[in-house]
Amino acid sequence: MSGLSAFPITSRWPAQYPERIQLYSLNTPNGVKVSIMLEETGLAYEPHLVDITNDESHTPEFLALNPNGKIPAIIDPDGPDGAPLALFESGAILLYLADKCGRFIPAASSGRWECIQWLFFQMASIGPMFGQVGYFNIFAGREMADKRPLQRYVAESKRLLNVLEGRLAGRRWIMGEDYSIADIATIGWVNNLITFYEARELVSYDDLVHVPAWLDRALARPAVVRGLQIPARD
Repeated sequence: MSGLSAFPITSRWPAQYPERIQLYSLNTPNGVKVSIMLEETGLAYEPHLVDITNDESHTPEFLALNPNGKIPAIIDPDGPDGAPLALFESGAILLYLADKCGRFIPAASSGRWECIQWLFFQMASIGPMFGQVGYFNIFAGREMADKRPLQRYVAESKRLLNVLEGRLAGRRWIMGEDYSIADIATIGWVNNLITFYEARELVSYDDLVHVPAWLDRALARPAVVRGLQIPARD
């Protein structure tokens, strides 16, 4: 536990509880993946708000933990080899935490890889495309006179939602009856698309059946409700 002092990030965001997992994040669609997972697992953790709007993820201390300058990132003082483990990339963190607690990923090899493929579907497709819709719909991109970029990302987001719609037909969760990291990775992005990104009508969300029912189930989970607000913003 004393090994946390070896990480420069702890000089800017000191650990009050160095025996706990240290979470450096903001409650963005990527950030809440890890806070939801930590709330679901019950693992002890300490959240630190990294204000990306003030470029705090590009400070020397944060870059020493994640040279890519993105949230979330963690330090687990009780890593798999008995030494602190630092990790960035939300998908990698979800896999690590699932293995650490033995939950939210199938134990059987075939199911495990099926779950990982849907996790990667979120990482490679849903996140990047939905994020571009947000950029061109409510952020700086909305000022562009040429609406072809927005139209392109809206069309791709609609396609991806329909892929998810097909997957959820006859299933309670992405992996069937069992809630998993595939769901945890996707909840924040779908929720953000239709709320903060103001794209509900753009992507014809209300024409879907299974995705809205899935999101409603997810948002009813107490750990999801808590995780969506962590780290708390001022």
